[in-house]
Amino acid sequence: MSLKRGKKPKRRAEKRKPEKMAGKKPGTTCPECGSGSIRYDSIRGESVCEQCGTVLKESMIDLTQEWRAFDEDQRSRRVRTGAVLTPTKHDHGITTEIGKGRGELFKVPPRKRAQYYRLTKWHKRLIKSTDRNLSFAFSELQRLISFLRLSRAIHERVARLYQEAVNRGLVRGRSTESIIAALLYTTCREEGAPRTLDEISKASGINKKDIGKTYRYIARKLHIRILPAKAKDYVPRFGSMLGLSEKVQVRAVDVLNDASKYDVTSGKGPIGVAAAALYISAVLEGEKKTQREVADIIGVTEVTIRNRYKEMVETLGIKDEVEEKVKEEEETINKKK
Repeated sequence: MSLKRGKKPKRRAEKRKPEKMAGKKPGTTCPECGSGSIRYDSIRGESVCEQCGTVLKESMIDLTQEWRAFDEDQRSRRVRTGAVLTPTKHDHGITTEIGKGRGELFKVPPRKRAQYYRLTKWHKRLIKSTDRNLSFAFSELQRLISFLRLSRAIHERVARLYQEAVNRGLVRGRSTESIIAALLYTTCREEGAPRTLDEISKASGINKKDIGKTYRYIARKLHIRILPAKAKDYVPRFGSMLGLSEKVQVRAVDVLNDASKYDVTSGKGPIGVAAAALYISAVLEGEKKTQREVADIIGVTEVTIRNRYKEMVETLGIKDEVEEKVKEEEETINKKK
């Protein structure tokens, strides 16, 4: 067939090669045998050569759909991980323990019990002294957190601080309970949920003087700078302890804000100031509490409440209003009698 000048012969369109099977990665060759037959195992997260079995990649991220569980039985069978890591345990919750309970011994065949008992004994002996210290300290911390009804954030913060103190060797020659109590007192003030030294001392059984001494030492060594506690931080908890409504607590915060403008609260103990503000607000809102009731529940003296009360009502100009409310309440009580 003759061809005309200036025109090129037409070529037939080449047929495309069929795509490789699903599960194989094109363009990858095995470095061992040179084969291009590479298979991706989505279950194991591996790329494997089908010719020689060489594993090219492993520990790959699984991008497939996550499993679901609709009851506790399915959840226990399909679970692939343990509990989350937590600083509130000395081993972060990942250490294996042999013979955790006495009942485990009876699950072992009789001829193996002597060996099992020996393994349990040596397992406990081989634990480091640091781990034993942390285990005891964190059990004491768990008890204090539960007794004082504190949040998990405070729990984890104290655990981290104690681990840092152990790593720096600050716990040698000092009581573990006193260090935990001091760190708890520090963290509560940092997190805006302060507890008084009396409460910490009562919960831990450590003298207030020892807690204060340890607190100053730990704060200096760990470079912790704690600002003085504010009276407003004590209002919600003291109000709950006294059984006062939210309206009274909001009024107490307003009283404290007004008093701070005139520097009435500066230089005064925040606990006594908060108690006096709650007493004034309770009287103004018709939920009167006696000064003795407030003093007994909060843990201050009546004299302290009375002095802070007089200073605040006179400075804020509400003395007449408060005294009138007190007289009305007393007259109502006398009529009922």
